[in-house]
Amino acid sequence: MLKRAFAGVFVAADPGRLRLRTSARAVLGIGLAVAAVAAAGLPLTAAIAGGLAALLALFTVADPTVRGQAVTTALLPVVGLPVLALATALHGRPLARDAAFLAVVFCGVAARRRGPRGNALGIFAFMMFFATQFLHAMPGELPRLVAAVLLALAVAAGVRFGVWRIERRSLPPAAAPAPLSAGRGAAHPATRQAVQAVAACGFALAVGQVVSGERWYWAVGTAWWIFVNTASRGETLVRGFRRILGTVCGIAAGLLIAVPLHGAPAPTAALVAACVFGIFYAAPLSYSWMMFFVTLMAGLLYGLLGVLHPGLLALRLEQTVIGALGAALAVTAVLPVTTHAATDAWIRRALHGVRECAAESARRLAGDPAADPAPRVAELEAVLVGLRRSIAPLLHPLSPLRARKSRARQVMVALDDCARQVRGLAEVAADPDASHDARLTAACLRVEAAVGRLVNPAAHPAAEPVAPGAEPHHHPGAERALAHLHGLEAALAGLAAPLYGGARAPLAGA
Repeated sequence: MLKRAFAGVFVAADPGRLRLRTSARAVLGIGLAVAAVAAAGLPLTAAIAGGLAALLALFTVADPTVRGQAVTTALLPVVGLPVLALATALHGRPLARDAAFLAVVFCGVAARRRGPRGNALGIFAFMMFFATQFLHAMPGELPRLVAAVLLALAVAAGVRFGVWRIERRSLPPAAAPAPLSAGRGAAHPATRQAVQAVAACGFALAVGQVVSGERWYWAVGTAWWIFVNTASRGETLVRGFRRILGTVCGIAAGLLIAVPLHGAPAPTAALVAACVFGIFYAAPLSYSWMMFFVTLMAGLLYGLLGVLHPGLLALRLEQTVIGALGAALAVTAVLPVTTHAATDAWIRRALHGVRECAAESARRLAGDPAADPAPRVAELEAVLVGLRRSIAPLLHPLSPLRARKSRARQVMVALDDCARQVRGLAEVAADPDASHDARLTAACLRVEAAVGRLVNPAAHPAAEPVAPGAEPHHHPGAERALAHLHGLEAALAGLAAPLYGGARAPLAGA
C-alpha cells in the first residue's frame, strides 16, 4: 500500500517536467531567501519567517499570467505586514489576539471571491498571523521580522521572474473556473465558506487552548488549511482525513529523523530543503504526502529552535485532530453544501463545456476562421479538475456508498472520454480541408441535442433522425472528425444511466 502510494506521487507522469522544475526552483528560491536573511545578520526566528514568506510567495501565487503573478507577489507585503504588526502588538493580550485572528480568518477566506489573487493574499495574511504565534514573536522583534519578510520576498521574486522563469517558457495553466454559484453577500460561496472557517477556527482555538496554552495555533492552522480548495461537506471531510493521515506519518518520521538530530544545523538544513522539494512536488497529486513533508519540516524547525521532543510531536497530532474535528462540525452544521449539490453543479458545467467545444469545432469545420475550440477545451479540462475534487468523497476507499461510488466512477470515465474526444476534434478542426462536410454539421447538432437531454431530459425529447445532406467528400480529416463526434455521442449516451438511472438528479443524495 505504502509503495503504491509512493509510486503514485513520485513516479507519476510529469509532462514537461513541470512539477520537477517548480519544486527545484522552490528549493533554490527559499534557500537563497534564507541565506540572504542570515547574511544580513538577522536572527534565526527572522530567517524562519523569511523562509515561510518565500515559500508562500512561490506556492500560493497562481495567477494565469506572468504579469498577474508579479502584481500579486508585489501585493503580498502590502497585505501581510500590517497583519504581522497587529499580531506582534497583541502579544500578551489573549482575548484581543484571538478576536483579531478570527477576523483575519474571515477576511482571508472571503477574499477568495477575488480569484487566485484574493486566495494568495488571504493565505499570506493568515500565515503572517500564524507565524507570529509559531515564533512567539514579541513587539520588539517586529522590525527584524519585517526586514526578513521583505528581503525574502524580493529574493523569491528575483528567482521566479528573473533567474528561473518557468512561466515564460511554459504554457500558462488554464484559468480556474469561476465559483459554482454566484451571489451577493452571504449567498456568495466565499462568504459562506468564510463563516464556516470562522466557526471551525473558533472551535479549534477554544479547544486547542484548553489542551495547550502554548501550541493552540496548530489546531487553528489545521482548520484553516482544510478549507483551502474545498467546496462541499464531503470534500472538506476527506481533506481533513488526509491531513490527519499525513500528520501521523510525518510525526513518525519526525521521531525517527528530527528528534535524534537535536537541531544539528547542516543535516537539518539539508532535510528541510528535501521537505520543501517534497511539498511542492507532492502538492498537485496528494494532500497526504504534502502534509507528511510539512509535518516533518515543522519538526526539523522546532529542532533548530531547540524545543523539539517526542511530547511536542504528540501534541501536534492532538491539535491536528482538534482542528479537523472543528472543520467537520462547521461544514456539517453551518451553512452546509452537500457533495451532491456541488457534484451536480460540476457535472452540469462539464456537459455545457462539452457542448461549447462541439459547437466551436462545428463553426471551425464550417469554415469560420474566427472559431477556436482550443480555449474551450482548456476550460473543460479545468472544470473536470474541479469535478474530480468534488467527486473524490464518493470514490474514497472508506466510502460506504458502494452503489454511488460505482455510478460516480462511471460518470468520470464517460466525461474523461468526452474530454479525449473533444481534444481530438479540436485538433482535426484546425485542418481547413476537413470542413464543409454535411455529416459533420449533423453530428455536431446531435451532440448538442444529447447534452441538452442530459442537462434537462424533460425539455429535450429523443432526437429526430437527421435528413441526409449533400454528398460528402471523404477527406481523411473529415473522417477523423466524424470518428471523434461519434465517440462523443457514445460517451454522452453512456452518461445517461449513471446520471439518471433511478434518480431524478445527477448522483442524487451523494
